[in-house]
Amino acid sequence: MKFNCEKDVLDQAFTIAGRAAATRSGSLQVLSGLHLELKKDDLVITATDLDLTIQVAVEVGGKENGSTVLPAKLAGDIIRALPSGQVEISMTDDGVTLSSGRSNFNLRTMSVDDFPKIEPATGNKVTLNAAGVEQALDQVVTAASGDDSRPILTGVMLAAEDDGLRFVATDSYRLAVRDLPGTSILSTDQTVLVPSRTLETLGKLLSTTDELTISLGERQATFYVNNVQITTTLITGEFPNYRGLIPDHHPNNLIVDKGTFLDALRRVRLLAQENTPVRLSMTAEIVELIAITQDVGQASEIIDAEYVGEDLVVAFNPTYLLEGFEVSPGDEIRLETIDSLKPAVIRSVTNDEFLYLLMPVRVS
Repeated sequence: MKFNCEKDVLDQAFTIAGRAAATRSGSLQVLSGLHLELKKDDLVITATDLDLTIQVAVEVGGKENGSTVLPAKLAGDIIRALPSGQVEISMTDDGVTLSSGRSNFNLRTMSVDDFPKIEPATGNKVTLNAAGVEQALDQVVTAASGDDSRPILTGVMLAAEDDGLRFVATDSYRLAVRDLPGTSILSTDQTVLVPSRTLETLGKLLSTTDELTISLGERQATFYVNNVQITTTLITGEFPNYRGLIPDHHPNNLIVDKGTFLDALRRVRLLAQENTPVRLSMTAEIVELIAITQDVGQASEIIDAEYVGEDLVVAFNPTYLLEGFEVSPGDEIRLETIDSLKPAVIRSVTNDEFLYLLMPVRVS
């Protein structure tokens, strides 16, 4: 194998594919590698940890066909560090050489035969508007759990909803729901559970394209974005009954300017240390944000607001509260509450396609 390619093109391809390379010490060594396969001027770079597979196709100046497996992190670091310009990669008796200008690296390779071949999902392909999906993922993916001991909660549920597609994620402390009306990839009552890690990776690519193509199989899903193909194993199991978590009625409604509230929250949360919550004290025309950390200090800020309901003090995890407001669309946001212990709901005043439910924190 021998080819040359612009450093920036190769750097981007190695970085994208490398997100799927295994990093855990218990994994097979070859799963920590990048599989390179060259046919004429077409280079395909693949990485997989068996659950997630990313394949990137790049046009290069091909000289000799062939394939190899390079250590993903080290190869990526080398490409990133090389000077701008053409990079030449070639196989030698001792491994693979990466050269640019006066820089020259030789890497030992891993067995091509040991590298697994993951086939893409075999379902029908459906093309969606990339911008809508990108926004939906920005709003929902952060609400999924990062705790692998509860794998169901590490996924984002995609469900058919009326005439569109619904994205749902929860980590049991918060819940995010986003609808994409008029977007249909599932049959009636069908749901699939996609790992949030996969969708986080996908979301980083969607700003570069107008269209996203999805193929759903029985156990896998494949996403196609420009020259990138992402295949993931779907999560099996029963997603929580999230509808039962959303209260039917909220007697207390606070409406605030999104930018003003976020600025105040970012300042006050500086004193919300050591898992300290931020309290919201809501009265007729104002809301006061308060953070008190023992032996450190306290902070408070009052902002104008519209409030209907009983005077109420409710406390939240400041990071979860901040993220909920950040991803809610529009300039004005509504916070709906029942009391200091029951779930609160964050919505846009002008857009009903997104909902963010947040559990309060009990404080003395």
